[in-house]
Amino acid sequence: VQLQASGGGLVQAGGSLRLSCAASGRTFSSYLMGWFRQAPGKERVFVAAISRGGVSTYYADSVKGRFTISRDNAKNTVYLQMNSVKPEDTAVYYCAGRGKDGHLERESQYEYWGQGTQVTVSS
Repeated sequence: VQLQASGGGLVQAGGSLRLSCAASGRTFSSYLMGWFRQAPGKERVFVAAISRGGVSTYYADSVKGRFTISRDNAKNTVYLQMNSVKPEDTAVYYCAGRGKDGHLERESQYEYWGQGTQVTVSS
């Protein structure tokens, strides 16, 4: 499956942004989907993940209560709604997909990756 992330940009602290990740192929609903981010000079880290049917969601503590992951399997798209953003949310955001269950925060277990979209939060 190929993933294409979009929706990044410049936003003021306290504002909102919605990222999208469109997937090719007809098996999107069979994949667990996640979002990761990589800040300048730092390693890529887990942000959020969502189950195949969209019922279960998982978040890093740093974004819990501010970010919401969702998916529309009819549109082959996963979203990341970012509210109350902070300067420390500045990073390149990547969407990723995996076919197997396991530790959702482990990027090594994701098989497919999008190209990343830059999010910059100004103070």
